[in-house]
Amino acid sequence: MNFEFGAKRRDPYAWLEQSLATIHRADWYRSVQPIDGRPGATVVLAGQEVINFASNDYLGLAGDERLMAAATAAIAQFGTGSTGSRLLSGHRELHRELEEAIASTKQTEDALVFSSGYLANLGAITAIVGKRDLIFSDQYNHSSLKNGAILSGAAFVEYPHCDVEVLKTQLSQQRQNYRRCLILTDSVFSMDGDLCPLPALLDLADEFNCMLLVDEAHATGVLGKTGAGCVEHFGCTGKPLIQIGTLSKALASLGGYVAGSSALIDFLRNRAPTWIYTTGLSPADTAAALAAIKIVQQEPQRRDKLWENVHYLKSLLQQQLPNLKLLPSESPILCFQLPSAKDALQAGKQLRDAGIFAPAIRPPTVPTSRIRISLMATHEAAHIEKLVAVLKHKLL
Repeated sequence: MNFEFGAKRRDPYAWLEQSLATIHRADWYRSVQPIDGRPGATVVLAGQEVINFASNDYLGLAGDERLMAAATAAIAQFGTGSTGSRLLSGHRELHRELEEAIASTKQTEDALVFSSGYLANLGAITAIVGKRDLIFSDQYNHSSLKNGAILSGAAFVEYPHCDVEVLKTQLSQQRQNYRRCLILTDSVFSMDGDLCPLPALLDLADEFNCMLLVDEAHATGVLGKTGAGCVEHFGCTGKPLIQIGTLSKALASLGGYVAGSSALIDFLRNRAPTWIYTTGLSPADTAAALAAIKIVQQEPQRRDKLWENVHYLKSLLQQQLPNLKLLPSESPILCFQLPSAKDALQAGKQLRDAGIFAPAIRPPTVPTSRIRISLMATHEAAHIEKLVAVLKHKLL
């Protein structure tokens, strides 16, 4: 291949416009939309009031006065920023309180708080495996899991979505050739709504001497008797695994965590680059997450209301739109696929025009375009009924 340099060299950034044009042609182009005011079941989106079915604020805590009070009190006491990494000037006792609360919720020996869930995955994966190791990852895993696997330098194999039999075959063929092996999976797959086969994955991890890392981002606060997540939901609490999660969804703040054995957490404090070299979580975010965990523990009725809403929407769809083919879901996330990105964009626009915010999800985020609907504990029956009415009369 011949590249031109010197006097004849062209603009080295010209490819950006060309790439953007390709993104536009594929209907993959994305742009931000401003939301005014507090988050909630209804929001004002670019000046229009809409019912919000696009949020990951499953328990409706992002606008809760108690979280805001905790955040402002932390700012008054500790200031707005942590000012440095946790190993330098960034550690506050508040961080440790949050880690202890997470460990208690997950019933693990310890926990470590990161500045985002993405950083938690990148840091944990790159710390525990390397070039002599092997990673198996569900093909529908979140970007942070996939990129963590790539950055680790380990051999990286994707197995078909939730296909335990194929994974077992792959393990039997390849595991013996590597020093360590790590299986990666989301617990709730955020763009589909289904759950990983966690008990079967734990059995495989035991059989083939593998570590198992499960990302509880969309399960924490939502699944399980106490809201501890998918691990609790499946009765796998106390099993040898690594639990990752976020503070930014049901816990309505910002940040991420790793929960597991005390040896794991101590190791990550010394080896996870995205923890060692990143400024500690802000006092406001830390205090808000801690307040949210207390509410999750003390107000199970919020979780009950969320699941009541999920069941109500499913029943209405079954009664009024029996031909709507929803993807299998065991979570507050319901999706239906559309033939193309263009169709999904048009459907999202029609919903938006009718006062429903449930935007299109398109490649490369997902393999097939879809509308994603997420329920909140603060949705009212009238909100859900309007969604179904709009789907029935305006869209399908």
